[in-house]
Amino acid sequence: MCTLLISYRQHAEFPLLIAANRDEFHDRPTRAMHWWPDQPHVLGGRDEVGGGTWFGITRQGRFAALTNFRQFPLNPDAPSRGDLVRGFLEGNQHPADFLQELQQSAPLFNGYNLLFGHVHDLWYFSNRSSQNGAVEPGMHGLSNALLNDPWPKVNEGRNRFQGLFQNAADLDAERVLEALANKTQFPDQLLPDTGVGLARERVLSALFIESPGYGTRASWFLRVRSDGWVDVTERSYLPAAHRAEVFELAPAASAPFPAPKNPVP
Repeated sequence: MCTLLISYRQHAEFPLLIAANRDEFHDRPTRAMHWWPDQPHVLGGRDEVGGGTWFGITRQGRFAALTNFRQFPLNPDAPSRGDLVRGFLEGNQHPADFLQELQQSAPLFNGYNLLFGHVHDLWYFSNRSSQNGAVEPGMHGLSNALLNDPWPKVNEGRNRFQGLFQNAADLDAERVLEALANKTQFPDQLLPDTGVGLARERVLSALFIESPGYGTRASWFLRVRSDGWVDVTERSYLPAAHRAEVFELAPAASAPFPAPKNPVP
């Protein structure tokens, strides 16, 4: 997962909206979003190499999403970062307790960001930051740096999706998925220097990445309504044929979640 755009407690009717793209190597085998046979209360994709996932949500409202922190060199012997998402979804720790576990295990992993908690109570942890804890209400962006770091696609994405989310009650998932398909690359002077070279920074600067061997593999949109109604829409992109398919979680399949406290009108 490489970019998340998050509206948190900005609307009384939809206190949580998340639009996201997942970027990955085309040849890494994964499964699209599904209810896990071994954990039937968990909905998410599945990395068939490491066994973990980049995003998932449970019937009880536990939620976690991961992005890698772009930093080199990588430790080839580090454990899979997708295990962190799976560990939270399959557990029952309070987010504050889980954050303490993350702090203890932080040196073992390559760089990452984890957004987690319950859909009415979001937390953030990065093993490359000391600014971790509960997420404040607002419009947030997260890519492969830290939360709200001013990468151009994060800045542009926050602005665009804040406008898109203004009429959240009428928001159609198709409109969000179309907005996530933005392939615009940014001027060189705006790009970060993460050690991959300027040509690669240009390719990776787009919200929707297209390149040989690597790119956006899926987009998803999560809506949480204040009365507990939830849906998730995922579109998977198949590199070989460039075809897309939409996966939906019907509201009737979602357990009621507690309404957030003091949402912003």
